[in-house]
Parts: sequence; C-alpha cells; structure tokens
Amino acid sequence: MKNNLARALKPYNVTHEQWPLLKWLWVEDGISQRELAERSYKDQPTITRILDKLEQRGLIRRQADSGDRRVSLIYLTKEGQEIEASLKPLARKALEHALRGLSEEERSQLTNLMNRISANID
Repeated sequence: MKNNLARALKPYNVTHEQWPLLKWLWVEDGISQRELAERSYKDQPTITRILDKLEQRGLIRRQADSGDRRVSLIYLTKEGQEIEASLKPLARKALEHALRGLSEEERSQLTNLMNRISANID
C-alpha cells in the first residue's frame, strides 16, 4: 500500500512519508511538531527531516509558539492548502485500487482488525 500511495503522489513531488503530516495539517493547521510526531507515530528526528523537506518544497512554514518559543507550530502555506484538492482524490483512488475485490463486509472486518492491532500497540 505504501508503494501504491507513493506512485500516486509522485507527480506532485510528495512522498508517502509526507502524506500523513499533510493530512493532519489539513485537519488542524498550526499544530506543534511534537503533536504531529505523536499523531503520525514517528519520532522527532524523522518528523524534523520530513518537515524540512515540506518546508523546502514550500508546502509548510514553521513559526515559534508565542507562549513557548521552544515549540514550533507548523502551518500550511497557500500552496500546501491548495494541493489538498489534488492529492486527496489520488490517495482515495490508490486506496480503492488496493481494496478492489473486497466486499464491504471484508473492508469493515479489515478496518476493525487494523484498529484492534493499533490499539494493542498503543
């Protein structure tokens, strides 16, 4: 699935590692780097590396938190906001491709199993 998503996002110069961070920022812009790490289950050095690439690409900007200058808040740029309309349908299509041939019941079972596995790991 990772490779399938990577192929779908490649024309937009976005990687499968960057995808979850963008998804979280589309939901809640201006969250901390630490919060992004927790939500995406990635460690701080990995998040820093991914955010560096997104910043170089012009999709995000970092801003020091006015309440705690040690904290970096991550905001989407205009381009980061606009790319959502192009990327979400591609990701949906990649997921549908991966799940084709599975009935609705099988998809539901898969979702339930994955949620249980994730809960066990947390």
